[in-house]
Amino acid sequence: MVKLPLLAGDDTLSSGFVNQGYFPCSPTNATVVLTTRVLEVFRVSSLRCPRLAIQPFVKSLCDMHGLPFRPYLSTQFSIAYDLYLATRAIVDLRVKVLLKRDVPNWRLKNPCPACMYKLEDEPHLDLPFLSTKDGNNSLKRWNRRKRGEDGAAGASKERCDNQTPPPGDYYLTRVEVDVWAKEGLDDLVKGFVAANDDEPEDGGCSDRWQNMRDDITSKAWGMYDETGIFLSLCSHSFVLVVADMVQSGELSKYGFAVTHHLIDNLGEVAEAYDISCDFGERINQHPVLGPFARHHHHRSLVGAFHGHGHCRLCQLTHLATYVPGVGLDDLEGCERFFSKSNALSASTRYASRFHRQQAIATYLQHTDVFETYQALSRLLVNQYKRALDVQRTEPALLEAMRDLGVADKSTFEGWLAREKEVLTALRREPAEETLAMEYYQKLVNLQAATALPRKLRGPGQRRLEAQRRHAIENHGKAQMLVNDMEVRMSIAVRWVPDSDEWKDAAIMVRRRRYQRALDHLQGLIIARMFELTKMNMSGTGYKLRRHIAKALQARSRAVQTALANYNDAGSRLIPPCDELSWEQVVDYAFLSDFDLLHDGREDIRNEPWAKPSGRIAMDMYFKIERAGETIKRLNIQIKRLITYIRDEDDCLRRAEVSVRESEGEAMAHQVHLYRMRQGRFHDEHRHRLYTLRKVPGFSGSLEPGTPINKERLPVAGAVLVPPRALSPPPEPGPDSDDSEDGAEPDSDDSEDEADVLAERYALMRVTEGNDGGPKDVPDAVEAGL
Repeated sequence: MVKLPLLAGDDTLSSGFVNQGYFPCSPTNATVVLTTRVLEVFRVSSLRCPRLAIQPFVKSLCDMHGLPFRPYLSTQFSIAYDLYLATRAIVDLRVKVLLKRDVPNWRLKNPCPACMYKLEDEPHLDLPFLSTKDGNNSLKRWNRRKRGEDGAAGASKERCDNQTPPPGDYYLTRVEVDVWAKEGLDDLVKGFVAANDDEPEDGGCSDRWQNMRDDITSKAWGMYDETGIFLSLCSHSFVLVVADMVQSGELSKYGFAVTHHLIDNLGEVAEAYDISCDFGERINQHPVLGPFARHHHHRSLVGAFHGHGHCRLCQLTHLATYVPGVGLDDLEGCERFFSKSNALSASTRYASRFHRQQAIATYLQHTDVFETYQALSRLLVNQYKRALDVQRTEPALLEAMRDLGVADKSTFEGWLAREKEVLTALRREPAEETLAMEYYQKLVNLQAATALPRKLRGPGQRRLEAQRRHAIENHGKAQMLVNDMEVRMSIAVRWVPDSDEWKDAAIMVRRRRYQRALDHLQGLIIARMFELTKMNMSGTGYKLRRHIAKALQARSRAVQTALANYNDAGSRLIPPCDELSWEQVVDYAFLSDFDLLHDGREDIRNEPWAKPSGRIAMDMYFKIERAGETIKRLNIQIKRLITYIRDEDDCLRRAEVSVRESEGEAMAHQVHLYRMRQGRFHDEHRHRLYTLRKVPGFSGSLEPGTPINKERLPVAGAVLVPPRALSPPPEPGPDSDDSEDGAEPDSDDSEDEADVLAERYALMRVTEGNDGGPKDVPDAVEAGL
């Protein structure tokens, strides 16, 4: 039992508790309160370990205090924790108002300094902003329902909860997403007629991806309400926007809503998506989003991880390796992000809608500030070093060019254009060839139907007579079909086996069977590849490829049969195709070179870009080209980060002084905590970037520039404070335990160190203190659990 004094100005018992660092479990007559410290410990622990839910944490507290666990203790803790998070959100909002950072979508326009903090006189980038998006179904939420008849799901028994998550702009609301649904299209169009009716050019990938099929993914299990999240990140993994997938799979409306939201706020955007080949065409054909995206030069890309699942023609158009301006970025940040955020599912699967969204939004905010931003300079440095390593392979490229007889690097661009031209021609057969093969097949059928009655001649029984009659009827039908084809094709003289037309059509039919066998084999291989990828077995290394080959050979008779059929069909061609082995099949699955095996109307097997040596040289050339683009982009982004560190720290120091004079010490302390939170990694960033400057080949500048957006710069009459030094930090000492970058010494003075300690361990003050005398409180108040 603890007696707490009420301070002057506390109108209610609950406000008195909160003012002194205790959060009650009920608005009036509270008998149980929790300290701010235990709530903060849970908040930080659960954000670092998302699997940690309220119940095991409360059980741990019970164990520590020697109390038996009771389920109602979790409920009391949850109530106090919601109040604590709401209070933090109110304080954060007040700080943002004082800093003028509360305007709509301010966070979306300022999440990543390397992407967003643009400077004056920067070099032009072909693709100024890169992002990636994808859906993830791990963060489902169980929809509580009554048991219906025959065990079926009945009516919902969800508890009514009208709470809303803390204010923020991470989430797109359900209303904003549903505007882009099929049923809302009529209201969205409002008489607009699509201007582009061109035929889609997805390269033939649509049938490979389940999340392209609305008729399949639109029906989800009735046991879930939210079936996951649809996320968009910048190329450095800062969260841009997120939307809940509600009672459905990965529908187009989620991608449409995210794309429109980004373009509307950020302008020109290039988005990577695992199905961008198809989704880009959906955007282009959309009557409203299509013109809007084209006006802002929107670009759809495919990330490197999903590239091997797309056909070669699709890769030539959408894969980042062949798109100028992308650089070496794999654009697969969503996969890495989901690998960490999936841990949230344990604590959100059975939560209410409010608590699930609150947990996700809190996790996203924490990850941006304490993980993604901390790793930003490390990511930039590693990308720079990788680009320099790729550029050092240029002598090997020049040697390969000499061996291939290639005089100029521009030849590789011509090879790529030629490859795209050939594969485009292979997408569909010319109409005259299709008719010729159809006519040939009907002639073969007529020939067989003519020969069969002759075999059935002679005295026989009733059964033989019936077969003869049926054969004559089939011959008549075949004759009618041939006559119809001859009229359609204006053929005056019927083809015979010795005619050139018959022989050419026979070759085309054999080629079609070969290509169909190849397509079937490719589909099976890709399906198995993704199956093994889910088991974390696939990779690009030589040894892992061999393991995958053995696994495929041992477990899939379907692939074995398809490979045998392919080799059989290839042997019937003139000239016959080389047989494929298991090792070649696996390599083709990784390199997506199945399309090069198609025997089209012209033989491409002798083309230089279709040979292994030519393809290796071409890939090397494009990697070197992308490496140069990466270095250009990184030189810009590094300068942005250095400038942002200077301007952000100076801006918040000035704001702290100004708020202390206008609002008092309490709000100035909150601004101070905000400044410490935003700047705790600045020394780490500067150390990494100044270390990078010593790397041979570095061509950037670490001198701060002038930002285009002046909101962080001082205005006339502003109170100036001493800025933090931007000189290189001291070298790490010999006792440093930082294995990668070395431990950066703390450049803050002792007062700053005390501030950090105060931020970690002091109770958060929500209201300003006052000098009123204490008041008595009821004796029956229990502090903590």
